[in-house]
Amino acid sequence: MHNEAPAASDTSKPAARGKSAGDRLPLVVYILAAGTFLMLTTEFVIAGILPEIAGDLDISLAQAGSLITVFAVGMVIGAPLLALLTMRLSKKLTLLIALVVFVAGHVIVALSSDLTILMGARFITALATGAFWAVSAVVASNMVGPSLKSSAVGVVAAGGSLATVLGVPIGAFLAQHVGWRGTFWALGIAAAIAVVFIARLVPADAPQPKGASVLGGLADLRSPRLWLVLAACLTTTGGVLAAYSFVTPILTDQAGVTPALVPLVLAGFGICSFLGTLLGGRLGDKHAHAVVIVTPALTTLVLAAMAVFTGSTWTTVTLVVLLGAFGLSANSVLIHLAVGHAGRAETLGSGLAVAAFNGGTAIGTTIAGTTLTSGLGLSGPATVGAIIVALTLIPTIILATLARRHRTAEPVSSH
Repeated sequence: MHNEAPAASDTSKPAARGKSAGDRLPLVVYILAAGTFLMLTTEFVIAGILPEIAGDLDISLAQAGSLITVFAVGMVIGAPLLALLTMRLSKKLTLLIALVVFVAGHVIVALSSDLTILMGARFITALATGAFWAVSAVVASNMVGPSLKSSAVGVVAAGGSLATVLGVPIGAFLAQHVGWRGTFWALGIAAAIAVVFIARLVPADAPQPKGASVLGGLADLRSPRLWLVLAACLTTTGGVLAAYSFVTPILTDQAGVTPALVPLVLAGFGICSFLGTLLGGRLGDKHAHAVVIVTPALTTLVLAAMAVFTGSTWTTVTLVVLLGAFGLSANSVLIHLAVGHAGRAETLGSGLAVAAFNGGTAIGTTIAGTTLTSGLGLSGPATVGAIIVALTLIPTIILATLARRHRTAEPVSSH
């Protein structure tokens, strides 16, 4: 829908008038997607190399797992906080600083053997990751014309989806052959290369328009529509991750899938998530509100079916793959809406969306985990997920209704 686009593009009209104003996305959007790929790979890769880290540092798996927890906390804090602290900086400079900190954090992790230092480095890296993710969505949106904004954000988000399909397996492969530290060296080197591309391809932008202020930008955060979008960000991701976090025992212990086939099912989920994110972004350019209503509705049905058809192997496998296709495919559209409704605080709006995604993950997985010891057992996570995702329909339907009223009230104002 076109009513949210002007706020998201005001700061970069010159960039939107270039080649990208046609039907092609500029190269820089794909570079930003590559950066997001690195950022999300480092978030998830720990799960794939946990035994190697625990064995090398002589710590328990639970202690090694704290490297995942501290990163999630850093993402929740870092995305909005760093977006706020860098509001007066140019977006290009913010991206470069985030990448440099990312590189430094990986070098520290690769060289250190002290768990406290490792956790500190992971936390700082997560802050940089949150900042990069928030700003890259805004930059990608600002680099294209109004008709491609959601597509551009979708490509950047798809880079994150690709992390689960390619990044984590490659990281685990490196850990098995050159040690887990080699995985972090590889991520650090790749990020250093990304610094060069970002420096060359992202156009310089003004740090802050004349007469604008941080307080003025923060005033735009009072928009009720922004908070409706953030509520949708929290519930849609929280519900999907509530089920997905326990997908391995659901597949093996409940559906009877052999452990050897689990990676293939997870790959199917990841591939469909990647494709769904791209398609969701493309459809979101013209039908943003329809995407953020239909997607959670279908996801709710998939999760409910997962909870009901507990013993059927192929039904469960099919539903897990469908969960990948629909579950997170509207996230890029939600980020686009958050950026639009945040007005002058567009970067902070994007950061709050990222924080809401991660906050929803923490809440959803915690609630789902408690159901495992209840009467629901392994059907609990999918049940919890279905309920949480269904709640997404409340804010998204309200948003669509407000948008429709706005268009009918001002039928000629956008021309």
